[in-house]
Amino acid sequence: MAPLRGRVVVVTGASGGVGRAVVRELGARGARVALIARGTAGLGAAAVDVGTAGGDAKVYEADVADYEQVRAAAERIEAEMGPISVWINTAFSSVFAKFSDISADEYARTTSVTYLGYVWGTKVALDLMTPRNAGTIVQTGSALSQRGIPLQSAYCGAKHAIKGFTESLRTELLADGSNIDVTLVQLPAVNTPQFEWVLSKLRRHPQPVPPIYQPEVAARAIVYAAEHPGRKEYWVGASTAATLVAQRIAPALVDRYLARTGIDSQQTDDKRPSGVSNLWEPADEDKDYGAHGTFDRRSHSHSPQVWLSQHRRAVLLAAAGAAATLTAARRLTR
Repeated sequence: MAPLRGRVVVVTGASGGVGRAVVRELGARGARVALIARGTAGLGAAAVDVGTAGGDAKVYEADVADYEQVRAAAERIEAEMGPISVWINTAFSSVFAKFSDISADEYARTTSVTYLGYVWGTKVALDLMTPRNAGTIVQTGSALSQRGIPLQSAYCGAKHAIKGFTESLRTELLADGSNIDVTLVQLPAVNTPQFEWVLSKLRRHPQPVPPIYQPEVAARAIVYAAEHPGRKEYWVGASTAATLVAQRIAPALVDRYLARTGIDSQQTDDKRPSGVSNLWEPADEDKDYGAHGTFDRRSHSHSPQVWLSQHRRAVLLAAAGAAATLTAARRLTR
């Protein structure tokens, strides 16, 4: 375990949603948190959250789709806060629409933010960590990195790309004998403001595919991964585990199931919101959206699967011990 107290941790997408919950969790660990995002209202409120939780925070406005902005922010962070120990990528944007309804510019922008934003953050972090031969990079992934769903082709494509990029990078670091760790945290559907501010071309209001988890569930898992970076991948939520296993066993059946259910399950009965989108400009420039979306009543605050995933070695040992005890007991009763 690598305690985070007093260490400099960078979080992209820190102003809202999962990133916002992550910085609160880091504050509770006593970390020194560098907040990267675009929206000034969200960033300012996130910095207050970190301080209230017990950490220190500084704000760095940057668009993660722009490599030079990310690099400049990182250089300022090291100059003002000290060496970066952990870099957590969470920033993203997307478009809720059928592929045929998404313009080329919208697709390019989504890919630049959601995929290249991770690439640029990782590159900048590695450039700074490599001379020290120490550090951790945490990529916030999704069950959709291995199983695409309708209405989210841009997001799913970016998440697939993040997984492939991370696996390639990890093998290079292993080949170099590097002490820098890279880990991926695969998330389920999360109750975040993205369903209020992501560009939507749907007739009805977008929603996460149930079951839905609160952002604190994701945040605890991401921070745990930062403290325990030896694992290459963590799965969060029973739905994530079920989705990834089903995709490996019967992908064609999953295709047909999603064709029948995937469009309606991502929309409520309400009309879609209008006038708010963070694709080109920050939605939280003047309004703080916080970590939670509008689905609190339907969201789970805990996930037993996460605990089992984080302690799987102990669980397997306990299961093996129980099996051995049962076998011995049966022999004695014969």
